Amino acid sequence: MPHRFALVTGASSGIGAAFARALPAETNLLLTARNAEALTRAQQALSRPGRTVEVLAADLTTDDGRTALIAKAETLGIDLLINNAGVGAFGAVIANAPEDERATVELNVTAVTVLTRALLPGMIDRAAAANRRAGLLLVSSTTAFQPVPYLATYSASKAFLLSYGEALATELRGKPVDLLVLCPGATRTDFGRGTGFRVARLPGADDPDRVARAGLDALGRRTVHVMGMAKRTALAPFLWSRHTAAGGLGAVLAVFDRGGRFGRRTDA
Repeated sequence: MPHRFALVTGASSGIGAAFARALPAETNLLLTARNAEALTRAQQALSRPGRTVEVLAADLTTDDGRTALIAKAETLGIDLLINNAGVGAFGAVIANAPEDERATVELNVTAVTVLTRALLPGMIDRAAAANRRAGLLLVSSTTAFQPVPYLATYSASKAFLLSYGEALATELRGKPVDLLVLCPGATRTDFGRGTGFRVARLPGADDPDRVARAGLDALGRRTVHVMGMAKRTALAPFLWSRHTAAGGLGAVLAVFDRGGRFGRRTDA
């Protein structure tokens, strides 16, 4: 059953734009990115009779941008959240501009955490009331599985998304929501433009439309989807051990949570 209203972040280009194109025509869209002109072009291309396509130009590295997007998404009653927007600086950490390092964490980590926490409860409530399922898709990366020098902050942020998504999927077990962490490899996008490291030029770089379709197909079937059969096969034992560990820890810690001991801030 197609989702009723999808929010796609980073929707002006690359994988985000591919998600917007790949979603069924029955699914209304809320598209966000910083590039207002590109969003308007996407809105015009994707609009059709009976379909609503809303756009919001917002900088999700800022509190103001995130707050504006949350308010609009809540008004529209989204039931599919695709956290796709991401950025990363290529180079040694101490050589990269401090503002670029901070922007990577703000967009790849903070924005995902803030949007998910703000929007997911309403998505679940609406899905339960309508006897449907909501969807949450986090775009991570194959760099999440190992430290990557010269992409240190970027790969660490993608590792956060992988761990966050796996843990959240365990917490949401039994709720009417499907969660997927999508891990693309090198993809033919604008990532790396201006840094001297163009991912799109790497041998075997994937097509963003293929990545988006694979993500939508995997949503509701598994928790983590790694692009590329060889990589997926090689990582299968590792992912299974993480899945088993998360399930076991979740079962134990849920007992404490039901007792009211969790759900409050803990300081270590």
